[in-house]
Amino acid sequence: MKRIFYFMFSVSLIGAITSCDSQKDKDGKSESKSVGYDEAFNVTAQSFADIQILRYEVPGFDQLSLQQKELVYYLSQAGLAGRDIFYDQKSKYNLMLRKTLENMYETYSGDKNSDNWKKFETYCGRFWFSYGFHHHYGNEKFFPECTPEYFVSVAKASDTAKFPMDKGESFDDFMNRVTDIIYNPAIEPKLVDFGANKDVVKASSVNFYENVTQKEVEDFYSKFNSSGESPMWGLNSKVMKEDGKLVEKVWKVGGMYSDAITKIVYWLEKAIPLAENDAQKKALELLVEYYKTGDLATFDQYSIAWVNDTASITDVVNGFIETYEDPLSKKASYESVVSMKDMEASRNINILASNAQWFEDNSPLMDAHKKKAVKGIIAKAITVINEAGRLAPSTAIGINLPNNEWIRKEHGSKSVSLSNIVHSYNVSSASSGMLDEFGVNDTVKQRIKKWGSLAADLHTEMHEVIGHASGQINPGIATPDKTLKNYASALEEARADLVALYYAIDPKLVELGVMSTTDVGKAEYDNYMMNGLMTQLTRLKLGDNLEEAHMRNRQLVAGWAYEHGKKDNVVELVKRDGKTYVKVNDYDKLRALFGQLLREIQRVKSEGDYEGGKKLIETYGVKVNPELHKEVLERFAKLNIKPYKGFIQPKLIPVMEGDKIVDVKIEYPDNFFSQMLEYGKQYALLPIHN
Repeated sequence: MKRIFYFMFSVSLIGAITSCDSQKDKDGKSESKSVGYDEAFNVTAQSFADIQILRYEVPGFDQLSLQQKELVYYLSQAGLAGRDIFYDQKSKYNLMLRKTLENMYETYSGDKNSDNWKKFETYCGRFWFSYGFHHHYGNEKFFPECTPEYFVSVAKASDTAKFPMDKGESFDDFMNRVTDIIYNPAIEPKLVDFGANKDVVKASSVNFYENVTQKEVEDFYSKFNSSGESPMWGLNSKVMKEDGKLVEKVWKVGGMYSDAITKIVYWLEKAIPLAENDAQKKALELLVEYYKTGDLATFDQYSIAWVNDTASITDVVNGFIETYEDPLSKKASYESVVSMKDMEASRNINILASNAQWFEDNSPLMDAHKKKAVKGIIAKAITVINEAGRLAPSTAIGINLPNNEWIRKEHGSKSVSLSNIVHSYNVSSASSGMLDEFGVNDTVKQRIKKWGSLAADLHTEMHEVIGHASGQINPGIATPDKTLKNYASALEEARADLVALYYAIDPKLVELGVMSTTDVGKAEYDNYMMNGLMTQLTRLKLGDNLEEAHMRNRQLVAGWAYEHGKKDNVVELVKRDGKTYVKVNDYDKLRALFGQLLREIQRVKSEGDYEGGKKLIETYGVKVNPELHKEVLERFAKLNIKPYKGFIQPKLIPVMEGDKIVDVKIEYPDNFFSQMLEYGKQYALLPIHN
């Protein structure tokens, strides 16, 4: 249903978060089986600011048939054709600024070895990585370290004829406008603002709404029928006022973003004749129809057809999918991921999916909130071939779709683990030093070293497969975007995490053969509590509150369990030599606490209890202990680790004989900046004003 991200867990604590290539040796210990990977492949590329750029391999690509290769080439081109959309969705200024930065970076004739140029280059990297000037994870606006005067001097020494100036605008006026947007902290200070007791629509800079208030948007959508088999209203549109009335600008061919969507459709239509089977062909045809009409009922039919395609080796997610960037959780950001099945890595995830009903029946939820029949969860590991939009450069390690609750209930869902993405994370994080710095004692450290990667892998799989798929909303209760509003995403992520945590030390997992000992679950408890209470704060600036949904979710879960277990000293913060450590004293009681919180959050969702959800998030998921935060940042700084990672995309190159593709080769670029400039030229499909 939602995405689970690499940095959701304190993966650097364990050196690696395993891919589904994890297999067991004769002693039951998790071993990393790097099937098809080149040990000489360098996964690391550039680093700048708080970001490490990585690369990933696509093992097995050469074993695809020519038809499959040509198919995924067209699907990848369709995905990349929509990247301008995500830029514009994040800010109305982004396309103009991106073209400005690209021109300055490429045509500047001055000294490119100076400290100021390096600062400017870092800003460009951050902008391209984040699809704009808001941090890709923290949502806050970031600024160049070079001065406005230097910025303007670079522009003057660039090709001024190529700047995206408005008609009749002088260069000086253009640069005044650009530098004000970039350097003024009052202009679009935060991409998404989930703050309590404020108008989150007006407070957020995201380009889903224009000149409207939160109440106006909520009143507008309250008139839409959300019962039964209703679409997720508002998913593919911008809301603004015309002649004093609220209207939707739908993202479709002939509507908003038409130029980019028309190109997406062009590539999808080239892909359709190459579909592997009728089920895949039907799904792609419905996706094209949806893009042409903007009809959300058609999107639901596409989603059903996509779930029903279980036989294809290749697959694609393309469209307006996730709502994390919308403070009201209605509008979806553009994304694409093209993939193929990783047969070797799918064992555990298939076992969990086939036992989903057992997990539902034995969960601590109220009986009224349990699904009586968990419908077809299709689970697999995939090898990513190409990503675009919201999923690149920063990507997920797990996906569960579709998001519409009634489709999940009646038709099931697909849950996937991105095995080659996780493999690159594993390799890049092989010796981070986090475990030695933050692990409470040798017992915990050794357990995490032995079992931590398998534990994190199982958590990811349970979060996606049985977490998001669990529970049901009471009859007559509206969808969470209406009932839980700006708290919906964080609560949903907490709910899925809690399902995974509740079962992490259950002997059932040993019985199923996905782990050989409950010590695996204990390693996950150690890691999760450490991350939720402490180490995730490495990604937050001192003095800031938590805003991002996943970070709120983790602190909510860990903080609630810590506070409610104080009486029995279930979890404690240990002080030693001036440093703080997290120590779990009773794993069974901690599991019981996870079960209690899971039951409560499911009740909140099932009953649409906004005030109950708000209280949980605001009490446990927002405020940060400043002294502990300062300590964590100081200890982390000494390790010289980048807290965020993202990827350069592989490049698919068609081999032509005349106008016919006779093969598709894959290359692995190693320069993030070069790829961004290439993409900026090849896929610049939208005007700067949309």
